[in-house]
Amino acid sequence: MNFFPAKRFFGFFSNDLGIDLGTANTVVFVRNKGIVLNEPSVVAVKSNTNEVLAAGKRAKEMLGKTPETIIACRPMRDGVIANFELAESMLRHFIRLVHNGRRLLTSPRMIIGVPSGITPVEKRAVEDSAVQAGARKAHTIIEPLAAAIGAGLPVQEPTGSMIVDIGGGTTEVAIISLKSVVFCRSIRVGGDEMDEAIVQYIKRKYNLLVGYRTAEDIKIRIGSACLDSQDPKETIEVKGRDLVSGVPKTITLSSEEVNEALIETISNIVDVVHVALENTPPELSSDLVDTGITLAGGGSMLKGLDLLLSKETGVPVKLAKDPLLSVVNGIGKVLEEFDAFEDMLMV
Repeated sequence: MNFFPAKRFFGFFSNDLGIDLGTANTVVFVRNKGIVLNEPSVVAVKSNTNEVLAAGKRAKEMLGKTPETIIACRPMRDGVIANFELAESMLRHFIRLVHNGRRLLTSPRMIIGVPSGITPVEKRAVEDSAVQAGARKAHTIIEPLAAAIGAGLPVQEPTGSMIVDIGGGTTEVAIISLKSVVFCRSIRVGGDEMDEAIVQYIKRKYNLLVGYRTAEDIKIRIGSACLDSQDPKETIEVKGRDLVSGVPKTITLSSEEVNEALIETISNIVDVVHVALENTPPELSSDLVDTGITLAGGGSMLKGLDLLLSKETGVPVKLAKDPLLSVVNGIGKVLEEFDAFEDMLMV
């Protein structure tokens, strides 16, 4: 009798997944394998059938360039699901990519990172999307907690740790001790708000309309939260549509102008950090003098942000080792050591 090869057979079983379902990017962690997918949270579908044509990088390239028969959009907004059907389609597509299109004998268990300020309805939408996309069981964990675990902070110890997670749609500030959140505040301000600020600044000052992808590129290349007089002046050529004549036009934008455009958004982030520090119990405040503030998330990589926060708060500020992947690395650690971290999941 020919038996089905055991190794090949068990390859069809599903591995548990950890998903950072972010406004800007979706990152997937597979237990015992690590990070296997990191794609923009964008999906392109046929407008009449909702058939997925592309997701991730390829779909992002279509933003603002599609005909009426194709819809390319970001189904996540401010860290939560804005379009349930498209989010489900995108998630299903990514899960299929992770498993190389194979048919699985068992559905995976999923742990998904969500903003701390999520409402019960929004939380249910995330869990339902995961189940509809093929999950056996969907758990959620708040992103600042996952980011703290991923950044290697001693979240299980009776020591105060402070994490500032700046994502695409939200900024989350949390004080953590003994596997619990002592204080947490979330504002719907993040990388997308910075891009919007740059778009509006250029529109207001130069009567030039630019896209959000252009604004993001400007932010990454010459954006800064804190300009030093000794820093060399940086400039970038920006192309867009003149709102007066309606024709294409090119301008030169300086790093000082980009800093001016970002001041209000950055001030909101500094304010929420101040609020968290003011609400920290005295014993944990004394810990923060030594442990400082840890920055995570893509928005934390803005040049000079760590220096500005340290100057404004008087507390040492450091960037996590891999800020873009802190949340998913934390979710992955929860997957790998589920029994030790199970009580940190949302109920």
